[in-house]
Order: sequence, then structure tokens, then C-alpha cells
Amino acid sequence: MSYVIGIDLGTSAVKALLVNKEGTIVAEASRSYPLYHERSGWSEQRPEDWVDATHEALRELAANENIDAGAIEGISFSGQMHGLVLLDGEGKPVRNAILWNDTRTTEQCREIERVLGDKLLRLTRNPALEGFTLPKILWVRENEPALFQSAESFLLPKDYVRYRLTGRRHMDYSDAAGTLLLEVAEKRWSDEVLEAFGLPASFPPPLVESHELTGTLLPEAAERSGLNVDTKVFAGGADNACGAIGSGILSEGLTLCSIGTSGVILSYEDDKSKDFGGKVHFFNHGKEDSFYAMGVTLAAGYSLSWFKKTFAPGESYDELLAEVGGLPPGAGGLLFTPYLVGERTPHADSSIRASFVGIDGSHERKHFARAVMEGITFSLNESVDMFRGAGKKVERIVSIGGGAQNPVWLQMQADIFGATVVSLENEQGPGLGAAMLAAYGCGWFDSLEACSAAFVKYASEYVPNQEASNAYVGLFRAYQQVYGATRELNETLAAYRA
Repeated sequence: MSYVIGIDLGTSAVKALLVNKEGTIVAEASRSYPLYHERSGWSEQRPEDWVDATHEALRELAANENIDAGAIEGISFSGQMHGLVLLDGEGKPVRNAILWNDTRTTEQCREIERVLGDKLLRLTRNPALEGFTLPKILWVRENEPALFQSAESFLLPKDYVRYRLTGRRHMDYSDAAGTLLLEVAEKRWSDEVLEAFGLPASFPPPLVESHELTGTLLPEAAERSGLNVDTKVFAGGADNACGAIGSGILSEGLTLCSIGTSGVILSYEDDKSKDFGGKVHFFNHGKEDSFYAMGVTLAAGYSLSWFKKTFAPGESYDELLAEVGGLPPGAGGLLFTPYLVGERTPHADSSIRASFVGIDGSHERKHFARAVMEGITFSLNESVDMFRGAGKKVERIVSIGGGAQNPVWLQMQADIFGATVVSLENEQGPGLGAAMLAAYGCGWFDSLEACSAAFVKYASEYVPNQEASNAYVGLFRAYQQVYGATRELNETLAAYRA
């Protein structure tokens, strides 16, 4: 029996999946590591913590008494995007990594907009947001000049771990797309952007495809992990790209809905000229010469967890949502906008906050719970609506995360999105996508699509209820009015927030 390992380097932990040729997950291991918040809005981690945790997780898999470590042919990665790891001339980090959810770089984002103007969207296909990598590079240069002076290159989180395993530095296109340094459509580092900010051409690492072989294990890495030195190491991809691969989003008409703390609508795209005007992200896929468009709801599952913590702290989600399915669309005329921490798509607004609109004396907790679920889904539908407005087909949506655990919510998604919604039999998301890249790289399959046919197994399917869908069309248009109606009010209220 042969195996591959998919490593998902997340924000709170690394998770490693051992997968056989049938796509069965034979074993898994995870290790957590700390986050450091030295100041409000700052979010950092120690790159060495990622390396140590990855070695420990790999060693646990290799030591499994039912597994021959020599039968593990390859490993690949999924990784948290955008995080900045600055390296000195010896390849050592000069400081902690600055993560995707760090918000200190607002001034640098405005600087990027001033310097590049309309070149920004033309070249990188994405707006300047605090989470991206280039603003972090500029922040370190402006605020920690001595440290920056010692930096000769940079990597993203998973690429640093892979570098420590192989001794070789690379970055795949799907992760590079989130740096604001890549010409996404042309698949090359942007000389114009690098020159505009005085960064040498040698500053970013060589670019590779996600399934590309980047080396084998260094002797010391093999010893620490318990794997053979000839274990193949493949590039891997960004977490959202790998999540799409692990959900089978590999052709036109397929879309991913992921509801975790935040929410994502991700749609496959093979037309590199598609222009969304920066309203949604446009990134390279982990599948070669493919792309995806992606909208983000900042407080998706977080909105429901907030509601539960605040109004039903002693109950399970099943208890909280038990009566929701008995209510018709619209929650009795109650709307909720999930702007608890601001919003990303289509309103990149850090000041906007959530609202319940239409409350009257007849409303009970079940109405509020349904309104929260509908509001989250309406927010995600903003992205679906924009995709369709740009001429994309959105016909079949694979739903993962917390929103895929509740049949009522899955049917609600089908009704609001106006598309068939399917769940997965064994949801493993980005980690499975990473394993699929390793399987494809090892030659087990002649395409990612063939690998997906073997590895990705679909479960229940939900088709739109026409009556409910018709009702949601009007409700969604009402929902879209709430942002404009409350924006100035929330700017005023911002001064009173603790």
C-alpha cells in the first residue's frame, strides 16, 4: 500500500492527513501553536513553531504501527495565505511572521494605491487590503528599518516550512497571487510593482506549479519526521485553492461555499481576462493555468456563534436551531446583516456593524436565529450575484464547514443561491486538497480531475424550492439596501464603541 500526506498549515494548528490510493484517510495528526498579539490589531507567529509542529505531526503518522513509513511516497501543503516571513542572507527569519489577519498596514495600503493607481488592479487583479503581503513588507521597511536591512528575501508560511524540509525555496502561483506582487493573469512576478517600491527582483522566490516537485527531505528533516530521505515534497497551494481542490472545484459551473468563522464563495474560472473590478478576489488556482474568483464574508459562522454565546450559552446548536426549519423564508419580516467585525465583499468596510431590521413584538428567539442564518447566506449571495452579473455560471455549489452540518441551512443555501447545493461525505477541505496535489505529483493519476473522481465523495444534494427561491429574491434585494441605509449611522456610532 502506498500513501501520501497532505499538510494543512493553519492559523491555530497544523493538521497532517495520511491518505492511500483510494482516497481513504488512514490516519491524521495535528499540533497547535500560539498566536502573539503584542498590540491591538497585530497578529504574529514564530516560524519555528510551524516547523516543530509539522515535524511532530509527521512523526506521529510515520510511527503508526499499521503504516510502513517507507510506503509514504510524497507530501504536499496547504497553507494560510499572505503571512510574511522575512529571511536574511542565511535563510533565517529576521522577525516573527506577520499573519493574514494582522491589520496594522492601513497606511501602507493607501501608499500602494497612490503609487500604483489603476496599475494595481490591472497587474495584480486585487485591491490593496491589510491582509496581503506587500503592505506588510512596506510596514517592516518603514517601522523596523534595521531588521528590514538584514532581509534579503521572503516566503509565505507553508513555503517556509517546505524550505526547512528540503533546503529549497519556492512559491506556488496560488499563494503568490495573494502577495500583490504577482501578475496573476501572466503568472510572473511583477517587475513594475517591485520597481515601484524599490524591491530587487531577487526578493521573491522562484515560482512553481502547485503539483510541482520541489525536492526531497533533507537528512535532518527525515530524521526528525521519521520519513525516508527520498520522500518527495511537492509545492502545494494556498488554503482556499486547496480547499477548492479537496471539494472537487475543478471545472466551470462549480462553486464552493465555505462557512467557517468567516465565509467564502469561491468559483472556478479558466478565463484569465475575466474582470471583476476588484470587487472580489481573483487568484491563481492550484490547478495549472486555472483561476478562481472569491468573495469573503468576515463574520459568517462567527455571527451564529456570537448569537448562541449571547442568547443561548447553555444550549447546543441543535437545540438553538431546532425550530428554525418550521419558519417560512424571511423569519417573519426580520433581517440580519452579519457585519459584526466589518465586511469584505462587496463592501470593504471596517466600520460597518451588524443590524437586526424589522423587529416587532411577535418575534421570538427562533425568528432571530433564522434571520442570522439567512443574513449570513444573503451576504455570501452578494458574491454569487456578482459572479452571475459578470457572466459566470453558478449552477452547482459544494457546501462545506459549519453551514454544511445543518440540513435546514443547506436547503436555505440552495433556495437563496438558486443553485443545486451538495455536501461532502467526508469533509477534509484543504488538507485533502494538499494530499491530492501530492498524489497527482507522484503520478498516481494523470490529472487532478481523475484524482478528484477517486478522492472526493459527495453526499446529500439539495435543489432549490421554487416558492422559497422566489420569496428570497425580494428579501435579498431588501437585504442589499441595509448597508447603504446604516453606513453613516455606524460611522457616527463608532466613536461610542468601547
